[in-house]
Amino acid sequence: ETLATAETLDDLLRAVHRAGARRETPRPPRAPALPRAPAASPQEAQTLAEVLDWHAAAHPDRVHAHLLAGGEHDQPLTYGQLRQGAGRIAAGLMARGLKPGHSVGLMLPTGRAYLESFLGVLLGGGVPVPIYPPARLSQIEDHVRRHAGILDNAQAAFLVTVHEAKPIARLLRAQVGTLREVATAPDLASAQDSVARVPSQADDTALLQYTSGSTGNPKGVVLTHRNLLANIRALGQVVRLRPDDVYVSWLPLYHDMGLIASWLTSLYFGLPFVLMSPLAFLARPQRWLRAIQHYRGTLSGAPNFAYELCARRIPDAELEGLDLSSWRVAYNGSEPVGADTVERFIAHFGRHGFSAGAMMPAFGLAECTVDLTCTPPGRGPLVDGVERQRFMETGEARPAAPAERRPLRFVSCGPPLPGHEIRIVGVAGGELGEREEGRVEFRGPSATPGYFRNPEQTRRLFRDGWLDTGDLGYVAAGELYLTGRAKDLIIRGGRHVHPYELEQAVGDVPGIRRGCVAAFGVHDPRSGTERVVVLAETPLAREPELEALRRRVNERCVQVLGVPADDVALVPPRTVLKTSSGKIRRAACRQLYQGGAAALRRPPSWVQLAHLGAGALRPELGRAGRWLAQRLFAAYAWLLLLATAPLIWLTVVALPQPRWRWAAARTAARLLLRATGLPHAGVGLDRVPRAERYIVVANHASYLDGVYLAALWPQPLRFVVKAELRRQFVAGTFLRRLGAEFVERFDLRQGVADTAHLADAAVSCEPLLIFPEGTFTRRAGLAPFHLGAFAVAAQCGLPVVPVALRGTRSVLRPGNLLPLRRPVAVVAGPALRPESDGGWKAVLRLRDAARAAILRHCGEPDLGV
Repeated sequence: ETLATAETLDDLLRAVHRAGARRETPRPPRAPALPRAPAASPQEAQTLAEVLDWHAAAHPDRVHAHLLAGGEHDQPLTYGQLRQGAGRIAAGLMARGLKPGHSVGLMLPTGRAYLESFLGVLLGGGVPVPIYPPARLSQIEDHVRRHAGILDNAQAAFLVTVHEAKPIARLLRAQVGTLREVATAPDLASAQDSVARVPSQADDTALLQYTSGSTGNPKGVVLTHRNLLANIRALGQVVRLRPDDVYVSWLPLYHDMGLIASWLTSLYFGLPFVLMSPLAFLARPQRWLRAIQHYRGTLSGAPNFAYELCARRIPDAELEGLDLSSWRVAYNGSEPVGADTVERFIAHFGRHGFSAGAMMPAFGLAECTVDLTCTPPGRGPLVDGVERQRFMETGEARPAAPAERRPLRFVSCGPPLPGHEIRIVGVAGGELGEREEGRVEFRGPSATPGYFRNPEQTRRLFRDGWLDTGDLGYVAAGELYLTGRAKDLIIRGGRHVHPYELEQAVGDVPGIRRGCVAAFGVHDPRSGTERVVVLAETPLAREPELEALRRRVNERCVQVLGVPADDVALVPPRTVLKTSSGKIRRAACRQLYQGGAAALRRPPSWVQLAHLGAGALRPELGRAGRWLAQRLFAAYAWLLLLATAPLIWLTVVALPQPRWRWAAARTAARLLLRATGLPHAGVGLDRVPRAERYIVVANHASYLDGVYLAALWPQPLRFVVKAELRRQFVAGTFLRRLGAEFVERFDLRQGVADTAHLADAAVSCEPLLIFPEGTFTRRAGLAPFHLGAFAVAAQCGLPVVPVALRGTRSVLRPGNLLPLRRPVAVVAGPALRPESDGGWKAVLRLRDAARAAILRHCGEPDLGV
């Protein structure tokens, strides 16, 4: 706290003298066992207020939060106390004129007042707007003025803050016309009467989460109760929450990771929630780890820099007796995840019981409530090494050979949450294939409906129902790998730094050429976060003048950021690179800076621009060429299909013999694959039984699955397809002539009859081909299997041949009309024979064995867990 509030060295010295030689007293090795989470959760709740009321009614005396004052002393808070305190805040706000839908700014430090105020706003029908509190109370006016743009955009009616900020924060009324009153939590809770909650609906706004702390163009992400609860429930499903889970957090509650992923998730599932101040962690990072040990914490998370800080800065003497064996899920998100950091943390704290499988890299953003993708729990981080040169030139993330000296390393952020989807799109908006870098887009129930009072940015956010994350990445085996940010934000210690604001402020410093300043971030592997670099032009040349100018620039950086820049590079005029319209080219300036002092001694601007343009020409031409080639290939493939499909259909329908029809269909499939140049291969097809009946089961990922199987399978097959196709003239007639079997998916009685019919067909006709997933979706992954195929096999005593189709989803993904030229493999596994008893357990074992065989080779994640 002293480090955060001290203004001078004299302040620090006085604090040291007052403190004396005290040493932090270590806690006992373990706290008493905390109560287990309730078996039930408020599944019927549609709003956060309903969640609070459910817990307060079900177990009012159960402790919800353990608030650690100063990082040590435990102040328990029960659900009943939390509901009562929130009700008092709501009563105070409503007495002052709060109406449903009014926004309320929350500028409070981590603690009980924040928890009660946030929920109190919701109980009163308002909308909380979290903004971060000041680090130095003596500079509260400047700090609050920086938030005027946010409060004005949110049309905030009230601001809840700390007592020290109350007199100055009232000045905001002159800048925020809607702001009625600035109050503290004790002011609002002075009335002893609590209130019943104001009714709200699932689609009402529950939170405005601002992505920007600047006053220039803040963007308030609208999050509804439905968004929040969908994300919380999906996160609980992914993490596989247990009754004995305990969440330990130091994350600030004004940040979505601390607010939603930590606190609100714990509140919803009834988990014991241990909360300490971020200042307590920053002053002594070991407090976080000791709290996990003391409370036997199982869940905790932080940005990447926090793991780096613990691995590098905690003295070994402070770790004596540390036991982290209870920690089973360690979220790592909010900023880029460093491969070196997670490996260093695992190696360092593995000696203290930390399991490598606990590390869970994740990716989230406010526009998706908080989390979008998560690494499967228990697996640990997955690091992908890719060929550096190829990736930089083409954007293709080809796995690096073991001999490559400096591969690029990216950490998997895992697959999307249940019910959510991601896709990678190119510059022109077309969807890219596996291991191709592009912009990351998503959709799902957690997606925001838009930005508050910002229709222009909302229009830019959406594209055909998908939301643009503003980040770059690629997908491999269904998991997302982030490679950078399309936006020019700098993330330093988990905090977003906006270059434009800093560039404008530095440009006002005498001696700096206004409009000739570039601010950008450079990743620092030692700290695990980004270094803030300011590249600024000046006509000054003498070293004493330059040194004085650097000090003035850093003073301005402190005013804007609260901290000095990590490096101020003063360069001669015409060094900072710009676009033709005069905008700063920050990415090019970063590359220039990383070239070192020699690179900063630049030739005239036109030479620099020409050189950079020439260097960028090749990859740009390559991307444009690939985009054009993809479109031309798609057009060619569709024209070929449209030209040949009528002939193929007529031939199959007209031929009198079933063998001839199948031969015609197979020949057509092979010719189409050859004419389009789609690479494909069959693996293990020599193991297919030839002298007996059998059933083929395969994963279903694309409309092209049947084409590849028809082209590659060594024998005629009988497709088992949904009954709806029978009623379609073109498809139904074609499939009937090929001998397809139609099964009912929705009528239970007819489905039983169809199963009996399949049993007869399986022993008297060609091998049956069944897709036990039933259907396919855009989302990559192997869905759970239906039991019909395996029941038929067990009943008839027929072997099952599991077939993995790998790559068909990338060639033609559902909902995408542009086929891509991607390799496909049809992998047949050894035949699986049902057990002789033919009972229900035999059916289940046969299904599980076939599914495991397909999962090993399909190259997609398991959606059945």
